[in-house]
Amino acid sequence: MKFAKRVAETQNAGLNDLYTAPDPQQISFAGGYPDLAMFPQAALQVAMDHAMANPAAFQYADSWGYRPLRDQLATMMQADGIKTSGEHILITQGAQQGIDLTARLMIDSGDGLVVEAPTYLGAMAAFNQYEPTYYEVPMEDDGMDLVALKKILMTHSVKMIYTVPDFQNPTGAVMSLEKRRALVRLANQFDVLILEDGPYRFLRYEGTSLPPVKSFDTQGRVVFLGSMSKILSPSLRLGWLIADPEIMAGIEALKGAADVESSALIQRGVTEYLAHVDFPAHLTQLQDTYRDKRDVMLEALHRFLPADYTVTEPNGGFFLWLQGPAGLDMTQLQRDVLLPAHVSVVPGRNLAPSHTTQNGARLTYAAPAISDIEPGVRRLAAALSHAAARAQVK
Repeated sequence: MKFAKRVAETQNAGLNDLYTAPDPQQISFAGGYPDLAMFPQAALQVAMDHAMANPAAFQYADSWGYRPLRDQLATMMQADGIKTSGEHILITQGAQQGIDLTARLMIDSGDGLVVEAPTYLGAMAAFNQYEPTYYEVPMEDDGMDLVALKKILMTHSVKMIYTVPDFQNPTGAVMSLEKRRALVRLANQFDVLILEDGPYRFLRYEGTSLPPVKSFDTQGRVVFLGSMSKILSPSLRLGWLIADPEIMAGIEALKGAADVESSALIQRGVTEYLAHVDFPAHLTQLQDTYRDKRDVMLEALHRFLPADYTVTEPNGGFFLWLQGPAGLDMTQLQRDVLLPAHVSVVPGRNLAPSHTTQNGARLTYAAPAISDIEPGVRRLAAALSHAAARAQVK
């Protein structure tokens, strides 16, 4: 049986790098999961029980989403710098569906699509279905290289720019205030849509939060994606999308065709939760927990890593970026050295469309138990040192 080309494109995206084979001895720094202990299970249970008491929670609903929840999210986003209202918010099946719907709206085969290099491989898995022409923009300490971006926009036809400006997946970088403003100016100048993916915005551990790129939008060409996956629970599959009316009308129609609606029961339960729980206090607890984990990982990496490796030091989010010496193949190293040592990372090869990011890897400190982080880093460092020594012998 011959499947559509999009199946192979999605299968080849590298998502399997996030989920290594079960190994009871393994310490995984790969999958970007939240800490199991951080799920507010009891409060969510109470909220869901309240929601289930209303028969309407079990009925079909419209594809826009439950209006009281959209209003709650609008209040959150207004406090975060985006001028919006519930009528301009669409509920999605996590931010991942928002990525897919926006790409489906904008990208035909061959259309230009700019991504950061490296970038979130789940986004590329969604984009690949629509067969874009990719243009990669290198990452700098303060976000994507806008000089390189402008050169691309001046010489190629581009329809969309995808960015994770806050605690970027996979590097942990934060786009500077100046670059956020400049990015919108470039999009206006070259008639390009910006897809701003913001699942980590509420997970800043120190410093001052910067306004979303969407807050500088002057022509309705920025689509903002939010998610409850990292700050409440991934299994809720609850995200939201903010866009201006013309864009939103197309996305809403595509969502209706894709899945009719997001779960009315889940939406009502989350609405009850947000209405009766101190959500800012919950976010503070998350920030404190993940800050401690990040600090343990960074301290261990600085102590044990071989001298020719560097790591980023993020101020929030779930990830940091490990960079090895030139010529290193982190994918091969994962297969031949790291997995036998019972430790795993996400190799950089599949984190850019060109597959040229060979000597880097993404590490997460969010999912592993804090007691496992230093032992895991010791295993990682020992395996890297052993591989380097073996290479010198050859």
